Amino acid sequence: MPSLVKPSATEPSHLSARFKPEVMSPVGGWPQLRAAVEAGADAVFFGVEAFHARAKVGFSNEELPEIMRFLHERGVKGYVTFNVLIFDRELRAAEAQLLHLSACGVDAIIVQDLGVARLAAEVVPDLPIHGSTQMSITSAEGAQLARRFGASRVVLGRELSLKDIARIRADTDVELETFVHGALCVSYSGQCFSSEAWGGRSANRGQCAQACRLPYDLFVDGVRRDLGDARYLLSPGDLYALHQVPELVEIGVHCLKIEGRYKDAEYVALTTAAYRQAVDEAWAGLPLSITPQQEQDLEQVYSRGLGPHFMAGTNHQTVVRGRAPRHRGVRVGTVKALTPRGVVVSLSETLKPGDGLVFDAANWRAPEGREEGGFLYGGWSYGGGQAGQQVEVLSAGQDIELRFARGAVNPERVRPGDWVWRTHDPALDARVRPLLESADPLYTRPLTMHFVGRVGERPSLMLTDEAGRRVSVTGEAVLSEARNRALDEASLCEQLGRLGGTPYHLSELTAELVGAGFLPVSALNALRREATARLSELRGQAPQRRANPLLDVSSGPAPRVPASQEPRLHLLVRTPVQLEAAIAARPASITLDYLELYGLKPSVEQVQQAGIAVRVASPRILKPSEQNLQKFLLSLGAELLVRSGGLLEGLQDTPNRPALTGDFSLNAANALSTRALLALGLERVTPTHDLNAEQITDLAGLVGPDKLEVIAYGHLPVFHTEHCVFCRFLSSGTDYTNCGHPCESHQLALRDERGHLHPVMADVGCRNTVFEGRAQSGAAHLREWLGKGLCEFRLEFVHESAAEVAEVVAAHRTFFAGRISAAELAGRLAAVGPGSTEGSFYVPGDFGAGLPAPDAFAGLLALPVL
Repeated sequence: MPSLVKPSATEPSHLSARFKPEVMSPVGGWPQLRAAVEAGADAVFFGVEAFHARAKVGFSNEELPEIMRFLHERGVKGYVTFNVLIFDRELRAAEAQLLHLSACGVDAIIVQDLGVARLAAEVVPDLPIHGSTQMSITSAEGAQLARRFGASRVVLGRELSLKDIARIRADTDVELETFVHGALCVSYSGQCFSSEAWGGRSANRGQCAQACRLPYDLFVDGVRRDLGDARYLLSPGDLYALHQVPELVEIGVHCLKIEGRYKDAEYVALTTAAYRQAVDEAWAGLPLSITPQQEQDLEQVYSRGLGPHFMAGTNHQTVVRGRAPRHRGVRVGTVKALTPRGVVVSLSETLKPGDGLVFDAANWRAPEGREEGGFLYGGWSYGGGQAGQQVEVLSAGQDIELRFARGAVNPERVRPGDWVWRTHDPALDARVRPLLESADPLYTRPLTMHFVGRVGERPSLMLTDEAGRRVSVTGEAVLSEARNRALDEASLCEQLGRLGGTPYHLSELTAELVGAGFLPVSALNALRREATARLSELRGQAPQRRANPLLDVSSGPAPRVPASQEPRLHLLVRTPVQLEAAIAARPASITLDYLELYGLKPSVEQVQQAGIAVRVASPRILKPSEQNLQKFLLSLGAELLVRSGGLLEGLQDTPNRPALTGDFSLNAANALSTRALLALGLERVTPTHDLNAEQITDLAGLVGPDKLEVIAYGHLPVFHTEHCVFCRFLSSGTDYTNCGHPCESHQLALRDERGHLHPVMADVGCRNTVFEGRAQSGAAHLREWLGKGLCEFRLEFVHESAAEVAEVVAAHRTFFAGRISAAELAGRLAAVGPGSTEGSFYVPGDFGAGLPAPDAFAGLLALPVL
């Protein structure tokens, strides 16, 4: 077990100008909460009832006061995740929840929705706001944008390296929080629409379907590529940055975050204790003393394969191994042979009866099939003169016949060469049990004591905790003259320092003694008990906070705005061939979304020479090393389709900047966030893909239809990844410096279990986007949208040919001219390429049931950006 290192009462002198980072642990229930506290967490994060990204776990509103009281008594902060997009019909409920969280003493909320962050800054101004990793923050500019909306801290994207984090730290004084352990999403958080596209549920709403953990076939230039044992080609290993903690402390990161709100208490206890130890040692200037057994325990308790991954720098060969998508534990050997009674395994780790083992046959069997395994009954010698004898110690380096309960393992589904994993270790349960079952507090907080004793007067004891809170109590009995040994600091320290059973330990005691006094031990004990009880009561009190509800008065829907002009089409193209077809179609504008930067300037000029407005699409992600891209985009002399919050922030003080349109990736899901983005200089905003057709209609009525640009035809970008599939499978390189750039000469597509192909494209930052193969069409809803005044519609193309671009444009124009019905338009679009689908536009039959009508909240129209 990691030693329970008690935090120092004072900062080390060599870091006195810095701050010791918090260790933050994930909590899905009471067992995990207690485990985190006893293992030494400085803070925990959890969801409460609604509006959080782990919908299956969390606490009720009724539990929250008790939770916060318990945490604060133990010196732990409680951060509540409010990290989903909020829809217009939910804003009143969201405000009510914010008021409840603040009143209960929550230490901060972790927010994704920009509009809701800004609302919280007004409604509960004393409740700190942290920008969630779902804000896709990867630069100092992104952090500054979050601060505009009230955030004092931001959670950085997990795709950043130590060098990136250091650059951000140097360029902003916003507090930084970074993940150090746990599952990695293959897609940038906040930019994954796979659940929306394929499951009718949204990752941005806490309903991730984990499509990245499914197997896919890889097609290269239309030909299926044999992936061997790596068919889970979008399933990353787990983050493990324990050895990077000293550098993170040196950089000045404010909080180290452990992922895993779905994990059990054992996982929470072990990971928290390990990172507690690492932070304490780094802060004290000591080398990391984590033992090999502790590291193996972290791998054993839950792991898909541990590594620092992007934090240590990009290596696309290691981020995704692709062999399995689930917990593996520790690899313990390889199958050598099969016998009538068991399986012979060449052991690489020591085993014992009771271990849970699984046979990994990914190199020859379909990955989605059931795996063989069970609890180990025992081991028998194999080969040599001692063959067939039971072995007491199953040591690494031996070939051992492993036997299981009758029928537990089907030998026909195990072959020589299969890997063997230990997925459960009973000995680990015993090692972690003290952190889970202790009756008394294990991890304690420092306090100082000041004792005043004057002969003939009642003594007093003052306690001061690590946050400077103080209580003072006075004893019942007076201090009498000592007949033998008088009270002194040593005897007081011995007696008053007996804080067992409390969440405190004594760091310092001072005494003011007048005369040779005596006080019975029982009186000293009573003084100590009363003082610690009062201190705990003080620590557990909820703070007094301001509450300014803004949404309690309805202003009704916004006035209906009739269509002011004919519908206009904006085309987005990704290839020169598509561009030729787009120019021939003469739309209202053409947006260029090219992989290669060098081809942009001539294409911009080509569109301008044709007399058509031209826009250039920015990347969705900009890292610190990519900030020069802003200068390049401005140099093109084109309007910009802004996809990055960091870029939007960077453009705020740019003189003579071009016209800006905000894209779906800014995640405008309600009137508050849309208005806030418009206030930052955007002429129009494209709603997030999380909105269905009726919600888009609602939003148009609330902010004005002329302020929205709707993607009426396009392929949902289901994954947007730092991990490069081109580099991983079409080269032996580690990143763009040595991969040979196969993205420039090959076309990739992934085939899912239903047989659908989904194209993969790379952008200027070598990030990959996996697109839904079938186009998403709003044909069924165009008539209603037109009736509500919407007139700016975008058609986006991925793999379409020039002829298909022309057909899609012609079909929409024919519909707008009234010559075909919506059903006929849908039919024509379904005949293009792999076909089309209603996708995220689909409106369920019970949509809106039990929710209020959307409200314009006219009183918030002037709510300024901070």
